[in-house]
Amino acid sequence: MVSSRYPPHLGGVETHVREVGRRLTGRGLDVTILTTDLTGELHAVEHDDALVVRRYAAWPRRADFYISPAIVKEIQTGGYDLVHVQGVNNFLPPMALAAAQSSGIPTVATFHTGGHTSRLRTMVRGVQWQALRPLLRRARALVAVCHFEVDTFSRRLGLEPGRIRLIRNGAEPLPVGDRAPAITGSPLICSVARLERYKGHHRLIAAMPALLELAPGARLAVIGRGEYEPRLREMVERMRLERAVTFASFDASERADLGALLRSSDVVALMSDYEANPVAVMEALALGRPVLVADTSGLSELAAEGLATAVAPDIAPGELARTLLEVAAGPAPATTDLPDWDECTDRLLRLYEEILGPVSD
Repeated sequence: MVSSRYPPHLGGVETHVREVGRRLTGRGLDVTILTTDLTGELHAVEHDDALVVRRYAAWPRRADFYISPAIVKEIQTGGYDLVHVQGVNNFLPPMALAAAQSSGIPTVATFHTGGHTSRLRTMVRGVQWQALRPLLRRARALVAVCHFEVDTFSRRLGLEPGRIRLIRNGAEPLPVGDRAPAITGSPLICSVARLERYKGHHRLIAAMPALLELAPGARLAVIGRGEYEPRLREMVERMRLERAVTFASFDASERADLGALLRSSDVVALMSDYEANPVAVMEALALGRPVLVADTSGLSELAAEGLATAVAPDIAPGELARTLLEVAAGPAPATTDLPDWDECTDRLLRLYEEILGPVSD
């Protein structure tokens, strides 16, 4: 599997690759993760249970282009039977697909699309996907994590929708630690995502004055790390919301603390401009938390399935505040049919067997 990033980095794709990779090794496959290290500080080779993780340098060091000739060479010389590229949002996927296909190695690509803070990168994304068209059409299988991706790429690639497999991310609850969360509120709203503008944390901050008028004990927890954090903190200071908005982040070893915080929340919100099938939301649903999302991209599907409440991304702050209270006071969503990571892994394994024949013990 080729992925731009892998734990200890946090994110939806990183979680997906680790969860299915470890389970595939448990089903008898020999799985290697090829990923990058922009810092030069992580181990070049390590084992995550039976999963082998190999990290390679990529350039530029201060941007998310992930150009890695070393991974190209490894694909060409590593003796792999199949290369599964996870994500299509930077330069690594076309490099990996081209290297594998030119070497006669079957390829699979999972889209894992997402937004971007840069308006330029967002504007050229369609051109980028169009440039990927020949490589994606030559892949032995294409995988989407939501219907929105199926519709988008079937049109852009000129393929029948049935050519693209729908395999959603797993929805399993985070572990929940014994320590009581340090952040409390009535209601407590958690906004969980990288701290980038397109993720929409600022929309929830803007709604806090109206929410505090309706519920003086309300509190917003902004959970994540990212380059937009200084701007968000400036916004909180300018609006004098320091007592009502708390910033927090959790690394890979603190997932139980994150789980305890989310389970104590009244609403988990994601007001992002673009998401496919966000793992953070799926984990919140698995914990039984009410979820509010922006009515866009793959997030709209969650609302259509009764799993979340959706509002327009440009909703007025006062209306957003009232909706947050309504969601907090409402019933928890019915989540009995959510997929788990075992189901996701089983479907991937069947896909690999269609390409290679029986591949597990």
